[in-house]
Amino acid sequence: MDRIPFEAIMILCFFAFWPISVRRCWRAKTAKGTSITSYIVALAGYISGITYKILHNFDWVTALYCINAITILIGILVYLRNKNLDNKTENI
Repeated sequence: MDRIPFEAIMILCFFAFWPISVRRCWRAKTAKGTSITSYIVALAGYISGITYKILHNFDWVTALYCINAITILIGILVYLRNKNLDNKTENI
């Protein structure tokens, strides 16, 4: 049985989570309760998956890995923005 549909479903499930998380963080306007470590670990995992797919098993699922990695990068940028907002609030 081909594993690609199962891998794609797994990646799509993660894809459903990341935009919701990024949107929640954007609207919260605070970095409190957000773990930059979890973003970095998840990004490292996706980079590892993308590297494997490119070197050994390139297929259309690779695009899903890339989309998720980009979404996590956006999450990191939102975290940095929120951290900056937190710092400005604390300095008032």
